Amino acid sequence: MSETLRVLEDFLEGNVLVQLKGGRMLKGILEAYDNHLNVLLRQAQEIEGNRVRELGTVLVRGDNVIVISPAK
Repeated sequence: MSETLRVLEDFLEGNVLVQLKGGRMLKGILEAYDNHLNVLLRQAQEIEGNRVRELGTVLVRGDNVIVISPAK
């Protein structure tokens, strides 16, 4: 298992911020991920400035992910 995947293991069932290509930012509970960094977020929100849009459960393709970090 790569170091990246070991770190993500610690984030499981926790709140994360996911920065995507194109500047989009998602926040949600990390439910699952795979070796390609495809991530499944529960209670996901899209954050754009001060605006928050509720998305529910989303699957994000790993090739769109730039950064995944813990969130409060």
